[in-house]
Formats: sequence, structure tokens, C-alpha cells
Amino acid sequence: MIRWIPLMILTGAWFLAGCNSNTQPPPLAVTAVKTPEEFAKAETAFNRYCAACHGNAGTGTDRGPTFIHRIYEPNHHGDPAFLLAPRNGVRAHHWNFGDMPKVEGVTDDDLKEIVGYIRWLQRQAGIR
Repeated sequence: MIRWIPLMILTGAWFLAGCNSNTQPPPLAVTAVKTPEEFAKAETAFNRYCAACHGNAGTGTDRGPTFIHRIYEPNHHGDPAFLLAPRNGVRAHHWNFGDMPKVEGVTDDDLKEIVGYIRWLQRQAGIR
């Protein structure tokens, strides 16, 4: 048992180092698909409020992570998390991009549309 402790410590340190870096996690492959009309309004809202940090089509930037990653799948980051983060801001907890500030001007209706758009983008990449 004692021999395993250093290995567990190293493994934990490696995991934490990887999850707290500002190195962009690679987005999953997304086939270029035209955004369906039902998400056009949501895409516009995403581009206005989110894309500066989270990239066009949620692929991430040096200011914020991609949403096209399994860590943001619905079972790990449910829709309520996506609704609360822009409303209240959120402390950095997966990668070291810094804390996410509250997003000024975004409405609850915008956020519901944006979450639907993000989930659509994720489905295009096989995230369910």
C-alpha cells in the first residue's frame, strides 16, 4: 500500500496540472455543418456574448475553453451550469483561464437559446 502512495500523488498532480493549465484542450472534431435556422438566433447571441472567449462555434480561444469537449457534456455540466455561469460568473475549476466574469447584458431568454445552440454543437461532435 505504501508503495502506491507516491504513484497516486504523481497521478493526482499530473491530473491537476493538466486540468489547471490554460493550454486549450483540443476540441473534438466537428464536421462543418450549416447552423440550422432554429439555432440562428442562438448563434447570433452566442457570437455576441460568448465567442470572444469561447471561440466561434464554441471551439475556444486563449481566453476561454472550448465547449466541444467531453468535460462539458450534459451529464457533467448540465444546462443549469451553463445558465448560472454567465448570470453569476464562475471560479476557474478545470483550466487556468482565470475566473469567468458575469456576462453583462445577456438575458435569460438569450441564455436558454445559447445553451440549446451549445448542445447542438456538441451533438455534431458526438457529445451526448
